[in-house]
Amino acid sequence: MTARAELLRYERVVSDGAPARLDSWLAGQPELADCGLSRSRLQALTNEGQVTVNGQQARPAQRVRRGDVIVVNVPPARPPVNLIPQDIAISIVHEDADIAVVDKPAGLPVHPGPGHPDNTLVNALLARCPDICGVGGELRPGIVHRLDLDTSGLLVVAKNQLAHQRLTAQMQNRTALKEYTAVAVGAVAPESGAIDAPIGRHPYHRQRMAVVADGRAARTHYRTVASPSGHSVLAVTLETGRTHQIRVHLAHRRCPLLGDKVYGRASDLLERQFLHAARLGFHHPATGRWNEYHAPLPPELERTLDALRQLPRNG
Repeated sequence: MTARAELLRYERVVSDGAPARLDSWLAGQPELADCGLSRSRLQALTNEGQVTVNGQQARPAQRVRRGDVIVVNVPPARPPVNLIPQDIAISIVHEDADIAVVDKPAGLPVHPGPGHPDNTLVNALLARCPDICGVGGELRPGIVHRLDLDTSGLLVVAKNQLAHQRLTAQMQNRTALKEYTAVAVGAVAPESGAIDAPIGRHPYHRQRMAVVADGRAARTHYRTVASPSGHSVLAVTLETGRTHQIRVHLAHRRCPLLGDKVYGRASDLLERQFLHAARLGFHHPATGRWNEYHAPLPPELERTLDALRQLPRNG
């Protein structure tokens, strides 16, 4: 057994006596954690038949007991499927051996998907940082969190498995800071507060999200920093990270994002929604020190703010 992220086989006899779920037991093994294997990754390996208990294929929820022999086989990382490096200009705010912080422009997809098989941030990163191949998965190498296609701003990319595991844990444990600058149509009331409403798939429009009773818990904090001409300029922080969360929550308050064609309506002032990931903070996965980054508004959003300030207040 190696002590690096390239661990290929782990074998251990359970020494404690209390029964435990297999996935919980595996997640508590420091050797596996040190190799960047998160609980979700270990669950996936178990479902793929790569984990055995006493020589028998295991299930994540089964109980393990003292004396059980646990074997984990980790297939070597393979190059991402159908992903090719592409020379796409991206703005790197910070880069070191473990992470890269990117200021993503609007219109650049984070990873390949339906309608955009290439020319994504992942393709650009593979050209700049080829070692991210397979980090965190084959289809989205290095990606810890995402931004919508037409949202600009900061995101952090992991350059090795251990960094990916530790950054992902911070996102899941809600210890990372993600603050957005947004402009909503109308006056958000009250001027500051939290929107606490569960989000899930829209019951009729399956490509959209919505506030639904059986959705996943979602909480958005906001404060109004300016109110130009019938709009609200907001500083928004996310306590959870659901798909389209800010867009859905503001539309639920009947104050959709300016220019949001899905949850609001198109705007003559802007070709995309006014949403920018302006601040990003997290503990560095290698040093543990708190790092915080800022990204100014891109020119098209600055121009839009200027235009709003010049409109009559009842406009």
